[in-house]
Amino acid sequence: MYQLGFIGTGNMAGALVEAACKTVDPAAILLTNRTAAKAEVLAQRLGCQVTTSNSQVAQNAKWIFLGVKPQMMAGVLKEIAPVLAARKDRFILVSMAAGLRLETLAQMVGENYPILRIMPNTPAAIGEGMIFYTPNHQMTEEEVQDFCTILAAGGLLDRLPEPMLDSGTAVAGCGGAFCNLFLEALADGGVACGLPRQKALLYAAQMVIGTAKLMLETGKHPGVLKDEVCSPAGSTIQGVRALERGGFRSATFEAVVAAYEKTKALGD
Repeated sequence: MYQLGFIGTGNMAGALVEAACKTVDPAAILLTNRTAAKAEVLAQRLGCQVTTSNSQVAQNAKWIFLGVKPQMMAGVLKEIAPVLAARKDRFILVSMAAGLRLETLAQMVGENYPILRIMPNTPAAIGEGMIFYTPNHQMTEEEVQDFCTILAAGGLLDRLPEPMLDSGTAVAGCGGAFCNLFLEALADGGVACGLPRQKALLYAAQMVIGTAKLMLETGKHPGVLKDEVCSPAGSTIQGVRALERGGFRSATFEAVVAAYEKTKALGD
């Protein structure tokens, strides 16, 4: 019996495997992926076990992480449903598929098993992730706490009511891509001003890390922190002026709403 099993080891699921290996014996984690080589490389690097069978994961893991795309979920659950139905021991299904509600997942698998919906992000691989979760009524509070313990090394975990999961996903799940676009643009600007590429990337990344930590640790609103570095007639306020002229805040606002609407549509 394995403590954790992962059906799908893509970027997001792979980040969770990395985090879980810090609190769970890697030998107690079983991986499988549609492209077997991807699971094999991850398993070899971390010391996990690997299989080519979804059914083997479904039969032998207590926590079954479903790291598959929303449009593939119905097929995977249909495949493993007979195996799950034959089990006599308790297990928990953990879905990280955007937009698919707990009720929908239960209908797909055909039984009211304990199910946990989560939405992580890839920084969980280095202990700086944001992981939202919501359990169905079949899960016990003890099991919820066990889950938080298992992924504690992944970063910050926060319980959200299910209707808010799509909103959280748009900010913390999709937001990583938006942040990387910003980082790339900052570095490009630095290169245009004469910085070597690697130094520009380093300075931009450390600035984002430090700014985020400053907001979290001081509790100050980002607008206040922005004002604190905008001296009258200074360089920074002129940069802010250029961003406002380019619609930076509006574009970011609309990106989050667009991501939310797409995520919500996946569950309809």
